[in-house]
Amino acid sequence: MIIDALVLAGGRSSRLGGVPKSSLMIDGRSLLDTALGAAAFVRCCVVVGDDDVVAEAARRAAVTVVRESPPFAGPAAAIAAGVGELAERSSSASDFTLVLACDMPRVDQAVRMLVAALRADSDGAVAVSADGRVQSLAALYSTSGLVIAAHVHAGELENLSVRALLGDLHPDPVDVPAGSTDDIDTWDDAEEFGAHQHPTEECT
Repeated sequence: MIIDALVLAGGRSSRLGGVPKSSLMIDGRSLLDTALGAAAFVRCCVVVGDDDVVAEAARRAAVTVVRESPPFAGPAAAIAAGVGELAERSSSASDFTLVLACDMPRVDQAVRMLVAALRADSDGAVAVSADGRVQSLAALYSTSGLVIAAHVHAGELENLSVRALLGDLHPDPVDVPAGSTDDIDTWDDAEEFGAHQHPTEECT
């Protein structure tokens, strides 16, 4: 099976005072680097986010950066933008696409389990956290299904929910290790993970 990836690294990070989640550092590694590491096995990877914020990490990982239109239009618009970029970059479509938010510091554990559980004849595999929550942005989806969803909802992507975008896809639920899909939304979350701003971004 051929797998590509979309890493979502946009968003306003309003509960972090506008500090991009992708740039937060844990043990010398940014959250974006962590997400790209979890997706390192794929054929082709596209990061959807602000060029200025993610460019350095994207260069290190040799991935393409695109932006949803309009900027900050939400994760559904970001997925559609990434799907379109993957289609342009590849001569043939992948079987599945990993869709991954960049704010989950331990997500590599979940990704490994998703890949192991993936069935070729399915719509994909989606992480289910220990408390039973379906994590739509830690999932493998049928690439053809994503393309159809982006086409069907073209013109209404701005602020569309991911659930609405992907409602016709039914990936297999996969229970993943506790904490592997926990994300960082607030500074309290960041403190729990030991995450901090990159020194060049801290206020003086």
